[in-house]
Amino acid sequence: MTSTSQGPESGARAAHPDHLGHVIFITAAAAMGGFLFGYDSSVINGAVEAIRSRYDIGSGTLAQVIAIALIGCAIGAATAGRIADRIGRIRCMQIASVLFTISAVGSALPFALWDLAIWRVIGGFAIGMASVIGPAYIAEVSPPAYRGRLGSFQQAAIVIGIAISQLVNYGILQIADGDQRGKIGGLEAWQWMLGVMVVPAVLYGLLSFAIPESPRFLISVGKKERARQILSEVEGEGVDLDARVTEIETAMHREHKSTFKDLLGSRMGFLPIVWVGIGLSVFQQLVGINVAFYYSATLWQSVGIDPTDSFFYSFTTSIINIIGTVIAMVLVDRVGRRPLALVGSCGMAVALAFEAWAFSADLVGGKLPNTQGVVALVAAHVFVLFFALSWGVIVWVFLGEMFPNRIRAAALGVAASAQWIANWAITASFPSLADWNLSGTYIIYACFATLSIPFVLKFVKETKGKALEEMG
Repeated sequence: MTSTSQGPESGARAAHPDHLGHVIFITAAAAMGGFLFGYDSSVINGAVEAIRSRYDIGSGTLAQVIAIALIGCAIGAATAGRIADRIGRIRCMQIASVLFTISAVGSALPFALWDLAIWRVIGGFAIGMASVIGPAYIAEVSPPAYRGRLGSFQQAAIVIGIAISQLVNYGILQIADGDQRGKIGGLEAWQWMLGVMVVPAVLYGLLSFAIPESPRFLISVGKKERARQILSEVEGEGVDLDARVTEIETAMHREHKSTFKDLLGSRMGFLPIVWVGIGLSVFQQLVGINVAFYYSATLWQSVGIDPTDSFFYSFTTSIINIIGTVIAMVLVDRVGRRPLALVGSCGMAVALAFEAWAFSADLVGGKLPNTQGVVALVAAHVFVLFFALSWGVIVWVFLGEMFPNRIRAAALGVAASAQWIANWAITASFPSLADWNLSGTYIIYACFATLSIPFVLKFVKETKGKALEEMG
């Protein structure tokens, strides 16, 4: 599933002002999938220690329950495109909404650890679907002149979803007097944290009934008249609708349906450019960013910060994530992708090194000494800031631009799969690594951040200002 041809961004092709509000509504509704992506990915942060306590499990088992959702993510991402091409983008959103809702209810009311894991996989499948459907749909309904800005709604929605999940967790913990297992209306606080996602999940489903199907999908199934109506709604009355339909049809016929075989080279398995894409995806995860979103509350509690404050720091980290993402969106087309990646790598390496130093101190009365505690908190926020303003955004930009047209779809799929696998590896290993040596764990992450610098310098080419057809 791919988006329509970019085409010239002439004034005639831009949405009229009276249509732009409608387009923004459609885009925001579709981006609710991104919001749920971020929300469901990080809401588990508030329940980690409560799950450990309730089911009396060790770090290894706990890590598998937290990370198992990523298996669902990989499956959902791998299958969403084909599902959407068969039944439509809107139906795919509605399926994801139902899965998000089922996952939220099931996770809030588990009978045992095994079924909590199943509900997490179901939620992961929905995340994977949302990660593919949202950007594709937005690209297909956006007027060419606004496609870049409207496309950024998805990433903005993800980081807002992360922040709201931490704010909700913090609010619920306050109601439960700082106890993750405190009772609220017959359920423990952590159950409410996981269950509240029902609200945005249902809203996502309702909004999907208020937005039109993608014109590209409608044309692919022969519903050209309905496609013309939608193109008129989103691009304005002055557009030559017959020409637009013909343009989309021509682009679809021109597209090469890339396969796994297209990615293979003669000596190294994959073509060199595919390995670069895999490297970008893997480095993005191996710096340990998802530790900040899945385990930060647990991390701060492990060094003596009380649960309420630890939840508050998880929220402030999420706000820093939003700020960094906005900075990246502003700068990515001005300064380029490579400079942002290099600045981000340097900043992350330094911040992670400071975190490693802070966590190397002996606990005094179950807490880090004051100096190390302050350094750890500041460095954690600086790390997230540098990640968000660089690798958090530019990796996706690179992956969308760097591959030749003939292999783009298949190469993106392989790179995205590598990213989910690396995400799983970090998420599943952190509790055990932290039990082994928390400082040593952050040294490992700092080393990966450092290694990403020569990787970018040697292998990654700038894609700023280049047409997709120039990628070879």
